[in-house]
Amino acid sequence: MRNKTIAVWLTLVAGPLGLHRLYTAGRFDRLSWTLLLPTLVGGYGVMRARELGLDDHLSWLLIPWIGLSVAVTSLTAIMYGLMESEKWNTRFNPGLETTDPAGQSGWLTVAGVIVALLLGATVLLSSIAFSFQRYFEYQAEDAGKTASSASFRIPAG
Repeated sequence: MRNKTIAVWLTLVAGPLGLHRLYTAGRFDRLSWTLLLPTLVGGYGVMRARELGLDDHLSWLLIPWIGLSVAVTSLTAIMYGLMESEKWNTRFNPGLETTDPAGQSGWLTVAGVIVALLLGATVLLSSIAFSFQRYFEYQAEDAGKTASSASFRIPAG
């Protein structure tokens, strides 16, 4: 029996590690293991940024992967929480009746959906803002280098 409320909160807390998929689909689910990859890549980017600073080109390319992972799992938590109980039981509890209480939503499920919406939106927008800020800073630096090298040219003649 897989409870919808547990699935929502497990997706929020440990979703980027793929643990919610282990709960809903079993330990041999391939997607649960592939969800771990962007989280680890983003974590490596965060570690690089802490060691080398935010001016490291590779770190600002890797950090948004962890944000994407959190945003996707937040969307999954919202999807789980808003799923009808009949559909939940049919998909995740095939041996139970469609009206079984395991698929019903309670206040904890609704709170999980609200937290998922807030967390997912915040992380997604923060990741996008961080990426674009770094991108445009590097574009401005490259334009400044090009302009300064062009001003030091001595015309032939």
